[in-house]
Amino acid sequence: MADQQDPVFQIQRVYLKEASLEQPNSPAILVEQETPAVDIQLGVEGTPVADGIFEVVVTATVHTKIKDKTVFLVEVRQGGIFEIRNIPQDQMGPIMGIACPQIVYPYLRANVADLVQRGGFPPVHLSEINFQAMYEQQQADAAAQQVQ
Repeated sequence: MADQQDPVFQIQRVYLKEASLEQPNSPAILVEQETPAVDIQLGVEGTPVADGIFEVVVTATVHTKIKDKTVFLVEVRQGGIFEIRNIPQDQMGPIMGIACPQIVYPYLRANVADLVQRGGFPPVHLSEINFQAMYEQQQADAAAQQVQ
């Protein structure tokens, strides 16, 4: 039998929390020959759900434009529910900001590619993300703001 103080880290569920695709200038924009500019924004948020249960959501927003007109705008929020217990408090930030998003992100990538393709466009394949570097940058930015 496991000791009550053993660390626990388990995936409870990975799910698509929200997905949207907008094509406000279709069909006219679809006949444009110009290559669109692509802007991709990513975000990670983690929140407690219950005692020892946490939700981590990774968000991707993909906005493509030709000149000042939107070709398409996709937003996908991929969630994961994790059981995390008996972990030292100083390790919770890296777990929520690195380990959990690394598990959720492949599902997000697949859903973005699928949604864009179902909208009639070539799929957008999001790059691999180094969540450790992203987390460390966020920590450095937060520390710099506290100094100011």
